[in-house]
Amino acid sequence: MLRFADLHMHSCLSPCGDNDMTPANLCGMAKIKGLDIIALTDHNTARNLPAAQECCDAYGLLLLPGMEITTREEVHMLGYFDTVETALSFSEMLKEHLPKKKNKPDFFGHQYVMNSDDEVIDEEESLLIGATDLPLTAAARLVREFGGVPVPAHINRGSNGLIINQGFMPMEPVFTTVEISAVLPCDEAATRGKHVLHSSDAHYLGDILERESALRLPELTVSALLDWMRTPKEA
Repeated sequence: MLRFADLHMHSCLSPCGDNDMTPANLCGMAKIKGLDIIALTDHNTARNLPAAQECCDAYGLLLLPGMEITTREEVHMLGYFDTVETALSFSEMLKEHLPKKKNKPDFFGHQYVMNSDDEVIDEEESLLIGATDLPLTAAARLVREFGGVPVPAHINRGSNGLIINQGFMPMEPVFTTVEISAVLPCDEAATRGKHVLHSSDAHYLGDILERESALRLPELTVSALLDWMRTPKEA
């Protein structure tokens, strides 16, 4: 069955995310736009996932727990996990690999941790948008050790895209799924034998996708989605 999804968006916890991107707002907008599945993928943290899970449950959406990891090479890689609890454990581990720098809200933006009632319950002090000290291979391995699926983000866009950053799709680590920007050209060789995601990378509510990116899944569950991502695409 086809399911409509947007698997890359940022809440107000990401310093680059608009303050209106609260968990309740982004889930509500996803419901209005007719989506079935969303993934909240804040930069290097999972702290707004508990509120997002509550809001998704209320709206009848499936939440794929995730985050956007910045590797040592400045490559952006999405990490998707089976539960919010697993993502939070990964997030705690990842924090030890971030630069020991404090956020400057006036310069980078606030990093709000919210509850499901759109109330600020904390503000993350550590700067979340810096690169971790983990190289791409190590970051992908750690995501898999936590039972998750690593997916290079917007590989054909910007300096943080894998192909733009490195000039080619590396042999290692092997990725079974990649995300590409649909509005930009992408070398066919980079996606050969891989599932391809088209997501919004939304930082504002209006950027969240409409019913335009469909996935064919046997059931509407996180396990079915992760199994699809980690299984090599049939030729």
